Amino acid sequence: SRRHRSSKKASSKKPAVVRTLTVSELGHRGDGIAIDDDGNRIFVPFTLVGETVTARVAGNRAELMEIIEPAPNRAAPPCPHFGVCGGCAVQHLGDDDYRNWKRGIVETALDRQGLTVAVDPMVDAHGNGRRRVTLHAVRAGAEFRVGFMRARSHEILGFGECLILDPALAPARAITAELADALPDAGKRLDAHLIATETGLDADVRGIGELDYAAHVALADAAVALDLARIAADGEIIAERRKPILTMGAAKLTPAPSSFLQATTAGEEVLAGLVGEHTRDARQIADLYCGVGPFTLRL
Repeated sequence: SRRHRSSKKASSKKPAVVRTLTVSELGHRGDGIAIDDDGNRIFVPFTLVGETVTARVAGNRAELMEIIEPAPNRAAPPCPHFGVCGGCAVQHLGDDDYRNWKRGIVETALDRQGLTVAVDPMVDAHGNGRRRVTLHAVRAGAEFRVGFMRARSHEILGFGECLILDPALAPARAITAELADALPDAGKRLDAHLIATETGLDADVRGIGELDYAAHVALADAAVALDLARIAADGEIIAERRKPILTMGAAKLTPAPSSFLQATTAGEEVLAGLVGEHTRDARQIADLYCGVGPFTLRL
């Protein structure tokens, strides 16, 4: 997925200085890496190999100010929030270069362990988009500001549309706002973890602490108004109007609230297909980290 985490906020241990840097490689988190005059590696987000940039440097982290010489393979990011939102880090990289970069991350990791293994080309398994998302709601006076975090910041960025989400999650921001409004006594921040299932959205509101009876009722009422399949608070199921269902092979399951899933349905299917292919002749199989069972249930 292009939702590849960018670097954290620049270090404040050293005063920031403005420098001109040339990017020599792309790190595994998507940041460009430049080497300064002292031989130090400087991480500059939203840059590409070969680019000359002006950046505000603090320690080994930098904030991009201006691209003096852009790389010839720089692409136009499809999302208007790119570079501001802290979610995606490499939308400025063309498709072929993106695939090569992702493959190179795996090759480098294997090489560092002394393993010589052929790595196949990357499979694009974006499908309909990400089926799970976590949105943040931070109190601003009597109201909550809802969205993703800004890049290298804890400030909340509101957005109109996230291009990498499954269409079923299009109302995710509005739903998070409604859930926050249903909890007027909540603290300064809450998180809403939403999963798109075959029977509707599964919501788990996190970080709100112990709820009283009125809050339970308010969340259950919100689930009805928003037509959620299920709603939970910090993993405790508050109301289950319909079982949230996921199909994995011949099995149908109801995951626990906030369960880990492969980000996209297509990605899960591709991985499961590869596992099935490579274990086809096996008589005994141990799934040592099975999660909700995307491989085990198919096998």
